[in-house]
Amino acid sequence: MQRFKYLAKDASGKDQSGYVEANDQAEAELVLRQNNLAPRKIVAVGGKGRKGGGMNVQLKMPAFLQSKRVKPKDLMVLTRQLSTLVESGLPLLRGLRILAKQASTPALRNILQKMCESVESGATFSDSLAQHPRVFNNLYVNMAKAGEAAGALEQSLSRLAEFLEKEQKIKSKVKSAMTYPIVVLCVALGLTGVLLVKVIPKFEGLFKDMLGANAKLPAVTQFVVNLAHNFISYMIPLAVAVAALVVLYRVLNKTAAGNYFFDSVKLRLPGFGPLIRKSAIGRTTRTLGTLMQSGVPVLQALDIVRDTSGNAVIARAYQNIHEAVKEGDNMTPSLEASRQFPPMVVSMVDVGEETGALPDMLNRVANTYDGEVDDAVSAMTSIIEPLMIVLLAVIVGTIVVAMFQPLTAIIGSMAG
Repeated sequence: MQRFKYLAKDASGKDQSGYVEANDQAEAELVLRQNNLAPRKIVAVGGKGRKGGGMNVQLKMPAFLQSKRVKPKDLMVLTRQLSTLVESGLPLLRGLRILAKQASTPALRNILQKMCESVESGATFSDSLAQHPRVFNNLYVNMAKAGEAAGALEQSLSRLAEFLEKEQKIKSKVKSAMTYPIVVLCVALGLTGVLLVKVIPKFEGLFKDMLGANAKLPAVTQFVVNLAHNFISYMIPLAVAVAALVVLYRVLNKTAAGNYFFDSVKLRLPGFGPLIRKSAIGRTTRTLGTLMQSGVPVLQALDIVRDTSGNAVIARAYQNIHEAVKEGDNMTPSLEASRQFPPMVVSMVDVGEETGALPDMLNRVANTYDGEVDDAVSAMTSIIEPLMIVLLAVIVGTIVVAMFQPLTAIIGSMAG
């Protein structure tokens, strides 16, 4: 490690100077940029530098700004980078040290540093992963363990990277597809609230002045005026009711029976149910295929898939498959008996078991269903977008019509 003296600008444009330790000048520049400093000059110096000559930096963000959570996207990038380093022949420990220095977040850097210490003390890579279960799940740990046992850790890391990349791709598409409808809905609700609270009362006062306090308003206008009067009083009990339902849902969803009930309802929802089922089948078949390709025993792989399925109904189906395989049966009969998997999936698993190419068949199923999820999301988006626009038009149009009907009467009486 070398010591570098730097001159840089911070986010506010002020000059900062100090010392930073790194292997070379490029790494020193990277460390500075990760800490929101724009390097202007970096010079290698010997020794420990002068005391008091600026910030003797181990640059850190304030503790309250440091997130302890590692995002799935950061984990995906980390896995791909580590896979590339190990495949290029770099020792695992050195690869972990390099990634720890260039980690994108303090939380990830801290975890990688602890893993370096663990591996350096003699622990296996999979054991080091298992020490951080909130970041590395059973799938990650067991694939690493299988790769170590087979002497093919680089292949396991490569498969893990591909798995995480495809999973992240699906999540990103779903999120981006739902962004527009959510924004339109929020705009509609916000606009309605402003009109009811600020605009309608002013129009009501105008109507009373022009038509008289006892004048009868059109039905639509009277409805909107009544809604504006009671908007605040309606909102409080409505908000309390919604909050109570959310709390009740979360409490019941933590029980086994409640979780199974809600997940079964989700699978039956019109439009969303098939999408949820396809997403779950795609994710679980890819997980199972990836685990089996990496050398994880089938019973252990089924346990992991069951725990990571994300749906209690699908998880119970995999539990039944696990029990059948444990008794020496094939997957196909219990897969078909569960009635949770389409005939195409059952047929491809059957062919995979007969030909000995089950992992490959499972990955093909996953690719098929990932494509169907993409198509379903696109179709739902194309339907939801015009529906949201129509909803916004109906809400605003109703209020506009309600306000202009009395104005028309007022203008007519003035002209007469």
